[in-house]
Amino acid sequence: MLASQRSRGFTLIEMLVVFAVFAAIGVISSRIVSSVIANQAVVAERGQRLIEVQRAMQIIQRDVMQISARGVRDQLGDPLEPVLIGADGLIEFTRLGWRNPLAQRRADAQRVGYVTEEGTLYRAYWPVLDRTPDSEPVLQQLLSDVEQIEFFALDATGDEHSFWPQAGTSADDPGSRLAAVVMRVDVAPFGTVERLWPVPAS
Repeated sequence: MLASQRSRGFTLIEMLVVFAVFAAIGVISSRIVSSVIANQAVVAERGQRLIEVQRAMQIIQRDVMQISARGVRDQLGDPLEPVLIGADGLIEFTRLGWRNPLAQRRADAQRVGYVTEEGTLYRAYWPVLDRTPDSEPVLQQLLSDVEQIEFFALDATGDEHSFWPQAGTSADDPGSRLAAVVMRVDVAPFGTVERLWPVPAS
C-alpha cells in the first residue's frame, strides 16, 4: 500500500521528450524573432529609399513648374532653346525663381539640366545664363540606383515627343507650344515611376 502511494518520478524518455519540445519551441521562436527583425530592417530601408525618391521628385517638380521661355547662349555663343530634350532622353531648360538670399549679382533665372552617371541622377546648373568658354555646371546628386530615366515633352495638342523643340513647326502651331513635361524613371526597388508636370504658359 505504501509502495503504491509513493510518487513516481519522470523517466529518462519523458525527460528527453520534454527537452526536445522545449528545443523545438526555442528554434521556432528564434526564427520568428529573426524574421520580424529582418522585416523591420527591410521596411526601414524601403522607407528611407522612398524618402530619397520623393525628395528627388520634389526638386525636379520645382524646377519644371518654373520653366521660362528665356533662351541662353552656349560656350561658343550659339543660341540654345529655352527647353531642350535630346537623343539621350535628358532635359535642359531655363527656370525662374532662383533664390538669392545673399543678394549676389546674378540673374533670378537659372539654367538647369539633369544628367546621369554610373546609375546616379544629378541636377546640373550653370552659375550664369549665357555661358562663357570656361563655364562649367555645378552638379548636385539627387538619386542613386537609377536604371534609366527619360523626359518627354507634351505639346498643347496632347501629343508626346521624345525630342524638343519640334522642327518645322510655326509659332502659331499648337504642336510647337510646350504644355507639360513627362518623366519616366526606373528606380530600384519600385520599378518605373512616372510623373507629369504642367509648365507655365509662355
